[in-house]
Amino acid sequence: IDADGARRLLRIFFDEHLREIGRRAPETTEYDPRKRPWYKQAKATDTVSAVEPYLFYFLRVIGTTISYRAGGIDAVVAADVTMHQISETVDKHLVTPNSEVALLDASLDVLAYTVPDRTILRWDNERVRLARLEDLGSGVLSFLGEKRLQRPGPLGFTYDGREWTGVVRTLNVSGVKGRDLTLVMISPRDELLADAIAMVKRSLLITLGIIALAIPLVSLVAAFISRAMKKLAGEAELISRFDFSGSIALRSRIREVDELARSMDLMKGTISRFLALIRSLAAEQDFDAMLEQITGETLNVSGADGVLTYLYNEDTRTFSPGSLFSRERGRLESSLVSEVTMDKNSNLVRACAAGEIHHVQVGRTVSEFAELLDHFHAEELQISILPLKDRKDEVIGLLCLLNRVGRPETEAATWEQRLDFIRTFSGFAAVSLESRQLLEMQKRLMDSFMHLLAGAIDAKSAYTGGHCQRVPVLTRMLARAACEDTERYRDFQLDTEGWEAVHLAGWLHDCGKVTTPEYVVDKSTKLETIYDRIHEIRTRFEVLKRDAEIRFWRRVAGGADPEALRSDLDKELRELDDDFAFVARCNVGGEFMAPEDVDRLERIGARTWQRSLDDRIGISREEAKRKERIPAPQLPVTEALLDDRPDHLIERGDNDRLDPDNPWGFKLNMPEYLYNRGELYNLRIARGTLTAEERYKINDHIVQTIIMLEKLPYPRHLRQVPELAGGHHETMDGRGYPRGLTGAQMPLTARMMAIADIFEALTATDRPYKKAKTLSEALKIMSFMKKDNHIDPDLFELFLRSGVYLEYAREYLDPAQVDEVDIARYLDQA
Repeated sequence: IDADGARRLLRIFFDEHLREIGRRAPETTEYDPRKRPWYKQAKATDTVSAVEPYLFYFLRVIGTTISYRAGGIDAVVAADVTMHQISETVDKHLVTPNSEVALLDASLDVLAYTVPDRTILRWDNERVRLARLEDLGSGVLSFLGEKRLQRPGPLGFTYDGREWTGVVRTLNVSGVKGRDLTLVMISPRDELLADAIAMVKRSLLITLGIIALAIPLVSLVAAFISRAMKKLAGEAELISRFDFSGSIALRSRIREVDELARSMDLMKGTISRFLALIRSLAAEQDFDAMLEQITGETLNVSGADGVLTYLYNEDTRTFSPGSLFSRERGRLESSLVSEVTMDKNSNLVRACAAGEIHHVQVGRTVSEFAELLDHFHAEELQISILPLKDRKDEVIGLLCLLNRVGRPETEAATWEQRLDFIRTFSGFAAVSLESRQLLEMQKRLMDSFMHLLAGAIDAKSAYTGGHCQRVPVLTRMLARAACEDTERYRDFQLDTEGWEAVHLAGWLHDCGKVTTPEYVVDKSTKLETIYDRIHEIRTRFEVLKRDAEIRFWRRVAGGADPEALRSDLDKELRELDDDFAFVARCNVGGEFMAPEDVDRLERIGARTWQRSLDDRIGISREEAKRKERIPAPQLPVTEALLDDRPDHLIERGDNDRLDPDNPWGFKLNMPEYLYNRGELYNLRIARGTLTAEERYKINDHIVQTIIMLEKLPYPRHLRQVPELAGGHHETMDGRGYPRGLTGAQMPLTARMMAIADIFEALTATDRPYKKAKTLSEALKIMSFMKKDNHIDPDLFELFLRSGVYLEYAREYLDPAQVDEVDIARYLDQA
């Protein structure tokens, strides 16, 4: 407002960056912004506000004014926005040609549309009437209707056969009827996805073109690669079948294929070498040989100058050198290296404590290896020490790789790579050594137990002392002679396992004797049991002699002539003495007892004596039960001088009976009673001192031997031990025991043991019940046994021809027994 009260309007124009681009000279106007609705509305609020669309005063176009009251200066800042501007903004959001975009106010009147002129239907001065959706001339917007616009969110519908998609959004704008505006955007789905579909088609065409061009090229490259891959696949299949023969010589220009071929070749060689080592070690049975093999194989695969192995001894807490190999000189004596105790502070002990590979460099100042340096022509050695650990992770030994100090660099570069293989191999070697050690310990335990049992049997009876120890020796001598006779026994050869079976069977061939009562084995007189019952009979004769003297003195006391009676008394006493002497001679036994001797024995036994003491008191329960078989007699009782009473018969229990259909095939004539201790029955024995029952009991030792041995869990190569040990009492003609086998049914080694058993028994000097035979006597008896088809005639000839009999005699017989023998007479009979 000027001084004269006139209103002037200054127009200043700015570009889009609010830089002034021009001015107009002030002009007189009647326009008063303070009277405008937007001014009043801005003064009434602290926020940005907008008024309803109206006809602008100066521009004479429809629009709305946005105003804001500036704080602190009491001024209002306003901006006019025409409906055309809003429509142009909306038009920019058209994504397809037929898309529809409309901006609606809270009353759903159209504020902006892609065709701006359609948004205003009429205006009068400053009053404006806006169009509705149905007034825009768009069929799809008319179809959409107002109900679909009540809730914001996505739209999807079908109109005029086309799928439409879109969205309804609510916009909050201050000052417009609730300050809510609605933006409607819809598009035909086919137009919306047209570019994407076209892009897919173009991409498909391009892809087909590339494939058409690439197929020939790929086929050529694939054929080139596939040849190599097929060969590698074939090698992989061979490896999967554990076929490691040959190397992989494939080379390819493709780096990855070439590296794969080299890796597979290295893997194939490594696995092949490792499996070869495993097979080699697994096949080795001897512990010392296995230790040397481990040492030698380690030398080969490691490329070291030498390899040394130590074994740990738990008893002495020492590391003892086990095997030593040099690349230049081969196997060396392990004594070149001294033993090391765990208490000593040495490199070996430190390596054991570390539990891992330990590298040390030693010179002549290290006493354990001083002498070894001379054999390697070196002043210093580089030693890589690998502990050998068992399954319990305990050190059982050490593997030492020896190298001269100053190896070539190329070889040193591969040294670390080889150590990885050696570590793996050392683990398997340790387990192999442990397993073999356990087997060796088990064998030694079995061998010791076997010697213990044989020694106990020999110690049990002085009559068989040393028998169980000498029979295996003689059997082994004869078996060795058969192996050396490549003409007659070309098909007979014993390997390590075969010798082990013969050794074990020989030592255990009489183990069943532990079940035989000692008094039966050692029975040297006919009446002997726990003690010799001849003493009882002697007492009875003493009683008869006292009775004769008592009768003599009673008659004298009755008045008879002593001189006349003395001759009768002396005669009776001489007869009693003579009869007892005869009974005593019968008790000793012999080769033959004449029938007239048996008759006299029975006449002597028929004499009686009188017993006045009860014989059923102070005895064992078993004997008391046997006494109960007959009623107790009235004392005093008259009894026979020699008698076979019912209580002399000891019945056989169930455990002592052998079923004819027994699973072992034993064929023995079993007596009815376990023992018969009848006095006359024993004294009438025709040969020797044993009754039929006692002889059966002694023969039963071989039955018990077989039963005992067949209960043991043998490894496969020892399963014939019961047959070998249990066949030395069989005969060639099938009349032996316990199975009645013929020579053809017996293993050759069992027939050898039969000869060894007989020869040892005939020549043994530690049997008190008989005199040891001389060499000539023993061979003469055995020649008769050969004629009787008792022993193998061919083996008896080998026994003589090979000189085994003489070799054994010189070592085990008394020199007086080794007399001159003309073996030709026995060979001619063979």
